[in-house]
Amino acid sequence: MQNKINSSKKHTPDNNEKIPYMKRTIEHWKIVALYLILYDVIAVNVSYFLGLWLRFDLHYGAIPKEYIIAFLEFAPIYTVVCLLVFGRLHLYSSVWRFASFTELNRVMMATIITTIFQFVGITVFFNRMPVSYYLVGAVAQFGLITVVRFSYRYINLQRNSRVQKKQSTHNIMVIGAGAAGQAILREMRNSEQISGQACCVIDDNPNKWGRYMEGVQIVGGRDDILSAVEKYEINEIYFAIPTASPQIRRDILNICKETKCELKRLPGMYQLANGDVSLSKLKPVAVEDLLGRDPIKVNMDEIFQYIKGKTIMVTGGGGSIGSELCRQIAAHEPKQLIIFDVYENNAYEIEQELKRKYKDSLNLVVLIGSVRDSRRVDMVFKKYRPEIVYHAAAHKHVPLMETSPNESIKNNVIGTYKTAYAALKYGTQRFVLISTDKAVNPTNIMGASKRLCEMVIQTMDAVSKTGRMDILPLLHAHNGKDDVAIRHRSAESRKTSNIQISSVSNKERTSTQFVAVRFGNVLGSNGSVIPLFKKQIEAGGPVTVTHPDIVRYFMTIPEAVSLVLQAGTYAWGGEIFVLDMGAPVKIDTLARNLIKLSGYEPDVDIKVTYTGLRSGEKLFEEKLMAEEGMKHTDNKLIHIGKPIPFDINTFLGQLEKLAEASYNNSEDIVEMVEEIVPTFHPVGAHPSGDGILNISDKFRKEA
Repeated sequence: MQNKINSSKKHTPDNNEKIPYMKRTIEHWKIVALYLILYDVIAVNVSYFLGLWLRFDLHYGAIPKEYIIAFLEFAPIYTVVCLLVFGRLHLYSSVWRFASFTELNRVMMATIITTIFQFVGITVFFNRMPVSYYLVGAVAQFGLITVVRFSYRYINLQRNSRVQKKQSTHNIMVIGAGAAGQAILREMRNSEQISGQACCVIDDNPNKWGRYMEGVQIVGGRDDILSAVEKYEINEIYFAIPTASPQIRRDILNICKETKCELKRLPGMYQLANGDVSLSKLKPVAVEDLLGRDPIKVNMDEIFQYIKGKTIMVTGGGGSIGSELCRQIAAHEPKQLIIFDVYENNAYEIEQELKRKYKDSLNLVVLIGSVRDSRRVDMVFKKYRPEIVYHAAAHKHVPLMETSPNESIKNNVIGTYKTAYAALKYGTQRFVLISTDKAVNPTNIMGASKRLCEMVIQTMDAVSKTGRMDILPLLHAHNGKDDVAIRHRSAESRKTSNIQISSVSNKERTSTQFVAVRFGNVLGSNGSVIPLFKKQIEAGGPVTVTHPDIVRYFMTIPEAVSLVLQAGTYAWGGEIFVLDMGAPVKIDTLARNLIKLSGYEPDVDIKVTYTGLRSGEKLFEEKLMAEEGMKHTDNKLIHIGKPIPFDINTFLGQLEKLAEASYNNSEDIVEMVEEIVPTFHPVGAHPSGDGILNISDKFRKEA
């Protein structure tokens, strides 16, 4: 043991000991700098001697003696000053293999300074020289100093170009002969890490056709894409028009997807504005570019006025929808943002993201807890008193919930009830439930649970309007004496209450307003088919689609969240807002487009297989039930479903029994849900949703 200690002491450096990696050696750049100094000593003197020599017709003997003496006497002084100026302007410490306009400016500045010194110094202290001496000398000096430095860069570029051509594994087409395209081409030419070479450029401006940009020919417009791909044997296409409108981008990408090329594009025009254009910013073309509609625009001013200065809570704040809610809320200056989630990893990720972006300017609280825990939820509401609650906590995976129906009821239905109960108890201004189109004529327990959540919201709003909180039971609360007493009193109160589901009549009421927002699938969310398809393509296939005719409504996560926030500003209480998500899209089409965008041919390079509809899955989704009407809002993409009346007292009694059964993990839970939700038809009775109103004739035709 003692030997080991002595050995470690032997290898511990003291202040006077030099460890291997700190040995003082002469770095390569210092050697290069020394050569440059020697060269500059010769260059600055040759330059001005050249001025004299040219002035007197290249005859040394014709140069007057006084000019020769003045030149020779001033030369040492001038040389020293030049070296000092060059050093000060980093002409000996720049990395010349990457020299650019900045370095050229430094050479120009050095030339100007030294020329002024030459003119003043030799004229005042020695002798006035011919005008050509000053002019030719300055120009020659700039040329000689510049050439030697940039020739080093040129030689490296040529060498890299030869190496790149030898190593090229694929040919690249760049779409866009603008600033972004030029930046991409320049980086491709200069980088040693790129295994492909640019072969042609596409641009719709005829004035650019046939010309060259960064040495690459602009061969034509979008109509020439297919022929150019074939002619130049293109493997990859870079879409470098960040300022293109959605329609133009979609039209060009629709052409590109007919090729077998992999597509990449710059995400947005902000990069061009910031000068942040590079190959590293190129991303695979997202399938949302081909959804067939323009991006959804939202009036952010309305949202800003609504959210600013308020304490806002997001349940399920670490999920795909919840985290985006937190991002957009944080951008609108809330008084406090409370993230509530049962999964600590998800909550931690969004917490760190927001802290990095907003630092101390955002009053952020992140809490771990379950919406199923009555006491935890009550404690959070009592302490923080949120003014607005966005309830995104839910189990959403359809097939998994089919095998765990009790968990779906416990988390989705009972969790929503307990959170809404606390919101009503502590005077929250507005409670917004994140619902789904699967709640419409559900064929699965997840969809049925979300329909129950909507009924909970409508019930809570009706109770809020009348102030009859005494009729609300404590669903599977802790069995303390107070809890038992409250449950007993609520049951007795319901016998005499006559609360009804009604249309909105008073937006300015002070009691809590409960609303729900219903929308379809979101691209990129947890459980979405798009991330699954991408993983399957990366693995070489096959890409699995449940049914060739299955269609869904799609929206991006930011779009959906923006509309959720705006719907919240329209709330009076009791509404079920329905988001217009455009025409439904075939999942099979999405899968095949994604394969094409990845540079492969469906069923040739990547196989598409059909696995059959999963448990609880239907071919079509609807946004409204047949008995629901449609009211418009100021935003044409946000509609309001007409409230469906049901008996609140009966529903609350059923909810009590449902909560008890779910916590007892009853095998009869699905049948109990059927009894409460008349539109629920489990998949066993109606496989794929056949036999019920799946979708309107209009949307059937569009699908």
